[in-house]
Amino acid sequence: MPAGEESCGISNIVETICRLSPDLLAEVTLQRTGVRLDHEALHNVIRFLLLTFRSAGKRNLSGDDLVSWLEEGSNKWPKGCLQVLHRLWSEHGALVHAQQDVQAVLSIGQLVEMQWKLGMAVSSDTCRSLNSPYVCLLLKIVEPSGQILQRSLEMTIAQFQNFHKQFKEMAAVMETV
Repeated sequence: MPAGEESCGISNIVETICRLSPDLLAEVTLQRTGVRLDHEALHNVIRFLLLTFRSAGKRNLSGDDLVSWLEEGSNKWPKGCLQVLHRLWSEHGALVHAQQDVQAVLSIGQLVEMQWKLGMAVSSDTCRSLNSPYVCLLLKIVEPSGQILQRSLEMTIAQFQNFHKQFKEMAAVMETV
């Protein structure tokens, strides 16, 4: 296994799969039921279920509400499938909702652009002779919602040097992740 795959947690997933009995693994992969799905179809099923459960978590739906919502979306649902989804949501929906609460708290914007310029303040309304250099930063941040925000900051040279030092430390830490 290439080193890049190891860091992505592939070995953890494989260990989890290895803990399943062959019979359970066959049931999970739908082979025992006679249903054969190609990779794309299986991928679409997983994406649909993830989207459905995330949406149900955001809407704070109960198991019954989830089933009603699915039935409104399509009249092709077999009763057995809806019962399984109801049971899964009733057992694990609270975990999905809790995970979404944590993600909402932890979601932050992504820095996409940073511009800076060095300036010299020579005077102001309250002081005739400042003669102090400053750094002006313009940050462009994409929020999790997709909205682009611009924030500007002015710092003294000492503040900017501290900011630069902290940024380098953050970059070093992020390289280790």
